[in-house]
Amino acid sequence: MYCIDLFQYKRFPTRSVKVGSMSIGGDNPIRLQSMTTKDTMDTEGTVAESIRMIDAGCELVRITAPSKNEAENLANIKRELVAKGYNTPLVADIHFTPNAAEIAAKLIEKVRVNPGNYADKKKFEEIDYTDESYQAELKRIEERFTPLVLICKEHGTAMRIGTNHGSLSDRILSRYGDTPEGMVESAMEFLRICRKHDFHEIVISMKASNTLVMVQAYRLLMKTMLDEGMNYPLHLGVTEAGDGEDGRIKSAVGIGTLLEDGIGDTIRVSLTEAPEYEIPVAKILADCYQNRSLYSETTRRLYTLNPYAYSRRVTHEVLNIGGKHAPVVVMDLSQREEFTPASFFGAGYQYSVPMDKWNLSDLACDYIKIGRREVSFEIPGTLGLIQDGDVWINHRESIRTYPCWTIEQYLSTAQRHPTLNFVELQTQELTSNVLEAIRKDSTVVLLLNSIHPLQVMDLRSSYLFLLENEITTPVIIQTTYTTSSEDEFMLNSAVDNGALLIDGFGDGLLMSASHIALQRVNSTCFGILQATRTRISKTEYISCPSCGRTLFDLQETTAKIRSRTSHLKGVKIGIMGCIVNGPGEMADADYGYVGTGPGKITLYKEKEVVKKNVAEENAVDELIDLIKEYGDWVEPVGV
Repeated sequence: MYCIDLFQYKRFPTRSVKVGSMSIGGDNPIRLQSMTTKDTMDTEGTVAESIRMIDAGCELVRITAPSKNEAENLANIKRELVAKGYNTPLVADIHFTPNAAEIAAKLIEKVRVNPGNYADKKKFEEIDYTDESYQAELKRIEERFTPLVLICKEHGTAMRIGTNHGSLSDRILSRYGDTPEGMVESAMEFLRICRKHDFHEIVISMKASNTLVMVQAYRLLMKTMLDEGMNYPLHLGVTEAGDGEDGRIKSAVGIGTLLEDGIGDTIRVSLTEAPEYEIPVAKILADCYQNRSLYSETTRRLYTLNPYAYSRRVTHEVLNIGGKHAPVVVMDLSQREEFTPASFFGAGYQYSVPMDKWNLSDLACDYIKIGRREVSFEIPGTLGLIQDGDVWINHRESIRTYPCWTIEQYLSTAQRHPTLNFVELQTQELTSNVLEAIRKDSTVVLLLNSIHPLQVMDLRSSYLFLLENEITTPVIIQTTYTTSSEDEFMLNSAVDNGALLIDGFGDGLLMSASHIALQRVNSTCFGILQATRTRISKTEYISCPSCGRTLFDLQETTAKIRSRTSHLKGVKIGIMGCIVNGPGEMADADYGYVGTGPGKITLYKEKEVVKKNVAEENAVDELIDLIKEYGDWVEPVGV
């Protein structure tokens, strides 16, 4: 198994790794880190940015070192920071230049290397290796990597072996494919070399922009390390998460899913924003687990899931819920203001009085829970209402209005809806007797919630209970939040719901948050479904968080591209500041916009270069033309 306990929070006991004056792993807190965006040769700018990050709570500052010059300048940056009273450890980010890594390892506390491009090439070539030729390649890599290992060992320098899904080498891709298995093996090759030389000051990461791949790779790494007697600490992150709400939700889904299972010793939230803005987000995520181990365990079940591959729970279809339907979104207005057509605006529906017509956004919810309320106007044709069962009995003729029963009401009433009946219950009410009752009723959809402090584990236990008993009744995950902080709501709900969706549980989401604007609750639901790739409702942007290698203003460019393309539902656009984060790290993007020189952009269709050295001032227009050329463009509504 990949973690200590699936039904009680227990942080995995990794070894403690010393990084300068601090340590990662073991009994140490979950550490927070980020990365500078200034040119590393700009000593003053990098120092000032590092101080802003540290003052925000950053505990490790990562700085790119793409060549020997930048690596050597890390000494000046370190000296200036210490002179200003800042002793936070620095991490050199290395990709294609082993000699830069060897210089940096003598000057600062930690180096990060990417196995995919440290000693290998990436040309998207498929190579047919024999066992003998593959072993020869491993020997070549060992010869290239060993000098850095020995330098780190001599100087007491820590190392992060950071595998990225999008930068796997041609050699790994040829043998393992574009898979979590390939990511894990890429890191393990380097780990085995370190162990051979008795070097253990190591942290590992398995980053991907796809949260499913990211979670599966970390889980598989944990299992593989355990099989080989290793317990190195893990650095968690969703790479190229993007900005704003989408970036925060996507990061929380990936990082939080692993933290829930006690995996992770240091985290970075990679946002296309100023680096100091990443730290408060990371802190909210980490703080959730400070006292988590104090809570009692949830009900233990037979674990029958494959944690290394996605498989959605098989359910039968009830109207548009379950079966092969994408998960639905339910908005809770039962405790909100009196109903008028304007009340539905935050749920994605806008009523035009002059045209007497409803307009639907791409984020229009599927159902609205109205509780004991009544609706006196005609609702949109795609929308369903959920009304308390004892009220619904007196309004059974209302179009597209369905009852919501307590379990006691459901078991005792004969006046059920002929097509769809919601049954709201808590996990402890999901007994064998209840299962037998709903097994015989093809109209039931469960609204399942948990009051256990370990909410994700408790709902997971119920999921396994349903699987054990071969119950195919659809389940909508119901969660409640009392915070008035939008960031806390977004992040906590993304963890709670995302962790379950990634494991294949949930035919819909119902999130109640009376202190949060309805529009935010609605967009967060759709954002979580998009981040887990269980329902695509908008354009996806795979944008890197910027660093000293970046060749254009990523924040400005991302905003410009978003303003022109945000209506392209389901299209994935990669926006990369340099070739390091180019065709590989865009992973499965449909189109790519990559900085390849000062003022020059290269455009990609998937992993193929289509246009080179496009002037930056024309590049967004050229990207739009490319999307049109390949048939993925639609005109925005109203244009």
